[in-house]
Amino acid sequence: MISSPKIAYIGLGSNLSGPVEQIKQAIKKVEIIPHSRLLSVSSLYLSKPMGPQDQDDYINAVLALETSLCAIELLNSLQSIENNAGRVRKENRWGARILDLDIILFGNEIINTDRLTIPHYGMSEREFVLLPLAEIAPKLILPNGDSLEDLSQKIAKNSMVKLS
Repeated sequence: MISSPKIAYIGLGSNLSGPVEQIKQAIKKVEIIPHSRLLSVSSLYLSKPMGPQDQDDYINAVLALETSLCAIELLNSLQSIENNAGRVRKENRWGARILDLDIILFGNEIINTDRLTIPHYGMSEREFVLLPLAEIAPKLILPNGDSLEDLSQKIAKNSMVKLS
């Protein structure tokens, strides 16, 4: 369903099969999602994994996308990109992965369904989401009224490194 355009912020992460290249290829695929226009992309960041530490570090980024798709249609497009990259969904939420594309924010909407939670749960505790997001949208106010600027200044960096 095509609707009035909204700005969606998408988190990208990878720690398998050439993660930098996985993220770069995912950005190219996001650029061609129908009824959507890429607005900006953060730098790439190297971050420690959440959960089990016996896996490689992650490459993370955030992008801004203007889209006329509804949130579920956007989710379907992103999951198709993940699947085409070789992502296999496992029971372990915190395991290593080829590609992870998450809708962090979708306009000012709050969505809570079986398939989709927006704002993305836990975003305010994740440096690998907040810092790249603050890079491309520093004055953003979250749907709950929190200032991204405040959250990003308070979060622990956890050895995260900006790569580019």
